[in-house]
Amino acid sequence: MKIGFLAMSGIRAHDTELLKLGLTLPGFVERSRAIASLPSLGLLYLAACTPDGHELHYFEAESSGTEPPEVATCDLVAISTFSAQIFEAYEIADRLRSKGVKVAMGGLHVSVLPAEALPHADFVVVGEGENTWPAVVRAAMNGDAGGIFRAIDFAPVDVAELPVPRYDLLGDRPYNRYTVQSTRGCPWRCDFCASSVMLQMPYRRRPVEHVVRDIRAILKLHPSAFIEFADDNTFVDKPWGKELCRALIPLKTKWFTETDITVADDPELLDLMRESGCRQVLIGLESPTAGALAGVEQRADIKTKWAARYGSAVREIQSHGVTVNTCFILGLDGHTPGIFEEVLRFAEESNPFDVQVTLLTPFPGTALYERLASEGRILHPGAWNLCTLFDVNFRPSGMTPQELRAGIYWLSERLYSAEATRRRRKEFFSQFNPHMHS
Repeated sequence: MKIGFLAMSGIRAHDTELLKLGLTLPGFVERSRAIASLPSLGLLYLAACTPDGHELHYFEAESSGTEPPEVATCDLVAISTFSAQIFEAYEIADRLRSKGVKVAMGGLHVSVLPAEALPHADFVVVGEGENTWPAVVRAAMNGDAGGIFRAIDFAPVDVAELPVPRYDLLGDRPYNRYTVQSTRGCPWRCDFCASSVMLQMPYRRRPVEHVVRDIRAILKLHPSAFIEFADDNTFVDKPWGKELCRALIPLKTKWFTETDITVADDPELLDLMRESGCRQVLIGLESPTAGALAGVEQRADIKTKWAARYGSAVREIQSHGVTVNTCFILGLDGHTPGIFEEVLRFAEESNPFDVQVTLLTPFPGTALYERLASEGRILHPGAWNLCTLFDVNFRPSGMTPQELRAGIYWLSERLYSAEATRRRRKEFFSQFNPHMHS
């Protein structure tokens, strides 16, 4: 069979005022653009797990929500998408099926709402797809009726057995970054996190030598590639993290990852991160003070306990030569209109190299969505296209939706002005003293 793997990409936001700000303010959509330009690692893993004997192609949907014409020449197409693009994905799937193409859909959204996806697809994959996908391919070959394929009905995915993703299928597309996975999952359970809904298994670390193997596969095709680890929380296990960094040093590559604030507690790890090419860590602080964080992390309320040292932790990480992108979620239940000045004050006092602000987003399947829905606080139920992190689709407890929207405009203008961005980045270089960490 000719099998296509179709990635949905592009920045999604419907708030026109915020989009205007993004176009004019440095830094506002830098991270969104980076995410939009990443290849779909999930699809590249599926391609690597495809039984032999098939012709494989990787495609990306256009920003307009259309698919390249060649997709329609495939016998089977796998589509992976997030909630924000799900309606576009359904339209593409409907068009392909009308032309006789079999369609499989997977990813976070359809794993939560498989019954919603099924009218648009021949096969719906729920959960991690590597061990499920070969069965889908066989079913398509045999002309089976299809239906919902659940990962729970197959052997659990052993991350130590994962093959090298099919990076070769990407061709000469000009990506800014290439994705590699070193860990899966996160030990923490934040109520807003959609990833934990899909990744039901415990936090898992891949063998370091396999991570290196995958990076070498990328570097062979793209020698100057910048690596982004597609992890939710890379450095939970500090000894493993040090082993990973030591193994990365000879590769002489640059990389980025997401982790939590506890990396600040381990100076040796921070030095190894810098030496191995880490240019930035993205850390979800969510709120600059403890008040609004109560109960957000549902396992141990860990973020409430960490909040008091956020500022000193950011400065400690950056003093070792690793920049920090601090992420804040606006609209948490403890937030009032004063939160916008609080975030601005934190940024001015702690000087993280980058700051990311998003709006609280009730993704389907999350504890947050269930709670807000039960409280009647979802403004437009089922409007998944508003799950962009930049559109308001709920009623905050401490302000009106209009105040939340106006607040992010106000904050964005001040956080992302050329002067504010320049000052934060200048401060990083004054914080980092290479002679102290040589």
